[in-house]
This record gives sequence, C-alpha cells and structure tokens, in this order.
Amino acid sequence: MTNICTKVTVRKRPIKNGQTSLYLDFYPPIRNPKTGKLSRREYLGLYIYTNPVERFQQEYNKSMIQKAEIIKCRRTESIINEEYGFLDRNKGKESFLEYFKNLMIERGSSQNWATAYMHFHNYTHGECRFCDLTVPYCQGFLDYLLSDACMHNGKRMMGTTANNNLTKLKCILAIAYEDGLLKENIAKKLVRAKAHGNKRQFLTKEELLQLSQTPCKSDVLRRAGLFSCLTGLRLSDCIRLQWENIVKLADGGWGMDIITKKTSTAAILPISEEALQLCGERSTGQVFKNLTNSTVALYLKPWIKASGIEKHITFHCFRHTFATLQLAEGTDIYTVSKLLTHSNLATTQVYADVVDELKRDAAERISLKIPTKEESDQT
Repeated sequence: MTNICTKVTVRKRPIKNGQTSLYLDFYPPIRNPKTGKLSRREYLGLYIYTNPVERFQQEYNKSMIQKAEIIKCRRTESIINEEYGFLDRNKGKESFLEYFKNLMIERGSSQNWATAYMHFHNYTHGECRFCDLTVPYCQGFLDYLLSDACMHNGKRMMGTTANNNLTKLKCILAIAYEDGLLKENIAKKLVRAKAHGNKRQFLTKEELLQLSQTPCKSDVLRRAGLFSCLTGLRLSDCIRLQWENIVKLADGGWGMDIITKKTSTAAILPISEEALQLCGERSTGQVFKNLTNSTVALYLKPWIKASGIEKHITFHCFRHTFATLQLAEGTDIYTVSKLLTHSNLATTQVYADVVDELKRDAAERISLKIPTKEESDQT
C-alpha cells in the first residue's frame, strides 16, 4: 500500500449540542513510520453548527470549513513528501528541559552550560515543553536574566554574562530545530542585550609598572596578580596551576599546558621569562602555593590602594589588562583571542573597542586651539 496514492477528504461527524466535528479521512489509510499503525482519520478540533440558521452561524461555518480545507492541502503535500510528523499526537509535548539537560550531559559540557540550564530551569519554573517555545517566550529569558530575579550579592547580572547564557539557549534551540523538534528556527530571531555601562577596567602600562613596584602583604597574591597581567590567566586557573603544567615548548621557550576551569578548554600557552620568574623556584604541586579567593579578598584592595591607583580593580581586571595592552602594542586580535582561550572572536572584540577608544582619546589630547568656522565667522 503506497501513501502517495492516499486521498485526503474533509468529512463531517455530528456530535451533541447541535455541533458537527470536522475531520480528515485518509483513504487508503496511511501508516505511521514510527509506530507502524495505520491511520484513517485525523480529528482537527474544528466544529461547525449542524443547522446554521443565523447569518453569523453560516459565516462561522464557512470560515471553519476553509480552515479544514487548508489543513487538508497541507496534509496532502506532507503525504506526497513522506513527512508524517502530523500523525504524532504527542509531538511538541515532550519536555524541552529534559532535552536541554540530556544534550548537555551527552556532550560533556562545562560549568557554563550547567549554569545556563539552571537559569532557564528557574525561568520556566521547572516546566517547559517544545510546544511552549516561542520567540517572545525565549526572548523573555534575557529579560529575566537582567532582572532582580537573578541578582547575586546584591548586583544584577552583567549584560555580557546574560548574553553568554542566552547564547547557550540559542545553541540548544538550533539543534532542536535541526532535529525536527521545532517548526521555527527560534534561535535566529533572538536578540542579544546591548552592551551598556559594563566598561572593563584595566591597568595602563604606567599603572602596571607602578603596581609591580608596590609591596603587597601577600607575596603570593602579588606574584599571581602580575603573572595574570603577563599571561591573561584567570584567578581560578592561577589557583589550579601546577608545576607539571609549566612545560618546555618546541621553540625552546616555556609555556602552560592547561585545561581552563571556566570553559574546560585545553590549551598550550607560551609564557615569557619574566612571567616564569614570578612563579618562583621550580617545585612540585601548586605553583602559587596558598593562593585562595580569601587571600585575594583580604589583600588585593589594600595593595591597589597602596600603589596610588584609584580605579576599582579586581583580580579579573589583570586579565583585562593583558588583553588590552597586547592589542595596544599591536598584537593581532586573533592571536590575543587564542591566548585568552576565547571560543568566540566577538568576546575579544570588546577589548579591541577599548583600544580604539584609547586611540581616539589620544588623538584629541593635542590641540592647536585653531578657531572653528563658526568662531572665525563671528570675528
């Protein structure tokens, strides 16, 4: 029996309360490729008046029958193309959250993915089916991330962090669309938050030199902080850095063979002789012994203050310093992106924009006080 010869007809079935149900009749019956069962009818959930008397009833019946005819044409086309998704009555009712979670586990994704899943789980209150997914609903996830609901330590989530979480959702939505679980490519229509006010603080070359010459009550913090300025290494990776990760490279120089904690990215990153000196005498175990988050919280602020630098500098600003100074010194953005283990060049572009601002500021500093045309016309 071939489904291509199947004829689709709109039929009527009287039901109670003076109504008639519209359904599609398939003859010969079509076989569901998933279940193997034959299907002869599809009830459309469309109803008309059995005996329309009033004009509005007749108009209503005409409208419903037109809708049924449109669905009939779509089903005929689907049968010809051997697409039988319409036979699956449960399609769209499966849990998108389960799909998200299973895909994340299957791909061995990093902590970033787990965080994005947690936020989306909270946004949906633990319930989200594929049929619930629409562009406005998914775009609302970004609004949720930027709202008070996602405050941490009294602060709202930064736009870049919210965008990263949205990107994770977009990735899962795109895969679901490719798997045929979504009728619409929702991911393509989601808009990221515009970067406003989240300016990345960094040290200038002069400030970095100033800081390097300032004593710190914690020697390990001082060495790790300056090391981060010279390598771009995050605090979490400085803490985890082991002597076995410091290796001799093929070019004769030294480098770090690491897997980053935040993104689980494997990388071999060259380091300068000066950065190597900051590691101290070679030993075993942790390179920056006794470096902890508590150490940073206790000693970083007094160290910055003692140096005379008035900016609000966190340990992560040392990574910003590395990226900004590298670009300012002429290192190309692709190389800097690799050194920072960024998976997306757009993330590195933020630093390039900062450098462009610095160039503009520098260009405006020299002035010959030449009168403008308006000023000349007035004299």
